[in-house]
Formats: sequence, C-alpha cells, structure tokens
Amino acid sequence: MRPDPWTSPAPRRGDAFVRRLLWLALVVAALMVLWQWLPALQARWLAPAPAPAAERTVTPRGDLAADERATIELFEKARDSVVFISTAQVVRDAWTRNVWEVPRGNGSGFIWDDAGHVVTNYHVIEGASSAIVRLADGRDYRAALVGASPAHDIAVLRIGVGFKRPPPVPIGTSHDLKVGQKVFAIGNPFGLDWTLTTGIVSALDRTLDGGPGKPPIEHLIQTDAAINPGNSGGPLLDSAGRLIGINTAIYSPSGASAGIGFAVPVDTVARVVPQLIQHGRYVRPALGIEVDETLNRRLATATGVEGVYVLRVQPRGAAEQAGLQGVRMTPEGLVPGDVIVAVEGRPVDGPGRLLARLDDFRVGDSVRLSVRRGEQTREVTVTLQPGV
Repeated sequence: MRPDPWTSPAPRRGDAFVRRLLWLALVVAALMVLWQWLPALQARWLAPAPAPAAERTVTPRGDLAADERATIELFEKARDSVVFISTAQVVRDAWTRNVWEVPRGNGSGFIWDDAGHVVTNYHVIEGASSAIVRLADGRDYRAALVGASPAHDIAVLRIGVGFKRPPPVPIGTSHDLKVGQKVFAIGNPFGLDWTLTTGIVSALDRTLDGGPGKPPIEHLIQTDAAINPGNSGGPLLDSAGRLIGINTAIYSPSGASAGIGFAVPVDTVARVVPQLIQHGRYVRPALGIEVDETLNRRLATATGVEGVYVLRVQPRGAAEQAGLQGVRMTPEGLVPGDVIVAVEGRPVDGPGRLLARLDDFRVGDSVRLSVRRGEQTREVTVTLQPGV
C-alpha cells in the first residue's frame, strides 16, 4: 500500500531528544548570562541611593621652606634672561629648484648684555640658515649671527630689542667652584620652554673630545642637574643666580638625561664672547709653529716620546724668538725638531692638547714650555702671539 502524500510522517524518537537537548542548552546559556549580569543589575536597580560625598577639608600649607623660597626667587629673577631659540634650514627641491625653509631644531640661550647679544652653543645654530629668538614674554625676533667659536661650542647672536629689554644674566666665576655646590639649569628641553632643574657640581675640570682635527674642550663642569636635548645653550647658575656655565652636552646611552651633564665654564665664556662680539671670531693664542696631527702620532710611536713635534717655526714668530727649532736639513740628513712635552708643567700629548693648554692664556701672555731637544729637556719662555 502506497503512503498518503497528504499525511505528515510521525515524528521520530531521536528528533525529539535533539530538540529537548537544544532547549536545555539555551536555558543553561541564559542562566549563565543572567549570573554574569546579576551584580550589575543589583547595583543598578536594587542598591540604595548613594549618600552625598562629604567635602574634604583643605589642609593649610604653611610657609614654604627657606630653600624653596630661594629657588623660586632665583628662577623668577633669571627667567626673563633666558631665551628659546628655534632654527631653520634652507632646502632646494631637486626637480623644481624651489627653495624654502624647514625647521631644523631648537635650543636655549641667554641675554649677555644690553646691546641685545644672545649667547648659546655653536651646535645649536650650526648648519642653520636662520634663527628665531623668543623672549620670556612671548616676543619673537629674527637673530643675526655675530660670531662663533666651534672649538669652545660657543656662538653669539644679536636681536634688535627696541623696548622692554630683558636683563642680562649676572656673571659669576668658575675657577673657585667646589664639588657639591648647588646648581640650577634653565632651558627648553624637548621644546618645553623655561624649565628649571636642579642638582650639584658633580666634578670639575672634565675634558670632552672635540672630534677629528679639533682640540678637546677642557675645564668642563660636570653636573647631575637634568640636561636634555633643548637645554643646550642655556645657563647653569649657582645659588646666587650667577652664570657659572653654559649647558653644552650630556653623557647618555639613550639620548636623554642620565645624570651626567657638562657645561662650558663661565671663565671660558667671559674670555671668548667679548672677542666674538668685537671681531666675529675667536683669536687663539699661538706659538708660531707648524705641526701635523698624523705625523705627530707616527713620530711619537716611533720614538716613544709623547709631545708636540715642531715641524717648522714661523719666521720672526714667537717660537723663533724664543729659540725653538723645527726640522732642519743638514749634510748628514734630516735633524728632528724640538718636542714640546709640557706647558706650565702640564703635559701635552699632541697638537690638540697643546691648543687646549694655550687656550687658558691670552695673546701677549708669557708661558713656560718644557722642550725636549735630543736627549735634553729644557725650559723655554714664549710670549704668545695671535693665531689664525
């Protein structure tokens, strides 16, 4: 007998079991969701209304500590003397030949005198085509380069401030600094303008390598005051608010402050800046001799004598008048010249160190040299002449 197509088949027992299992799973899932949301529902609908929050009583501050008042007063007095410097560089499109300026970097500086001279680091403006100086009151001025001394990492700019001139920073001394003295650095780290950090003098008379072909920078002040990129060129002050150095470099594997910063001492600044303002460049004191860095290293290695090997003395120069001799040609062959081994009792191991030693003096000063000729070492007094 054929089945009736209009009659639905009877449900099988297995299908009913599957349907019951699905319903059971849905009920369990719903209970789990309800369990998860139950605390939130209770807090929203069943919890009592929150009581109004009690107001807290402000505890009176009292007077500031004496050292806090001194630091605040120092910053407020020195702030107007510190400036923010932003530089730009000219670039040319290789295809269109169009020329425009792009931002290059920024740094810090400070007012030197009432004529609008601003002192900063040379590396702050190195390679820049223009510089904008912003004063603490927000005024911006385009600066002109007056002079620079890369060997000291010092540059002088000038701005035309017609009225409300900011005060120059007071000048101190650095030869009498002591390790442990408090110091204060003001600058613009990472573009965060007019930032104050504090620390102490960690060490004195540090030396940094000036780079290939450049003399080392000597007599640097080491400090643990936080110095970061953007602080360069800013003032390092003592507790009296006097300038004792220019923040110039940090030692840091990461590029940020690691508690080891260096500043050019103000005694060097006071010697270099007036020459940059007057002449546009620093006139180094010199001996009137010719040397060669590469040949000097080879001769020192070959002879075992460290010093500065004089190759030639300038005619009628300071060294010739003092009796120094360069390399000479004789019938027997070349005769080595004198070797300068010390300046005022302080040893020199190459031309760079000699330049740094002489930089402690001025043109016209007399200095005592220890000179080795053959197997004999003698003392010679030389009156320093202007260098190139």
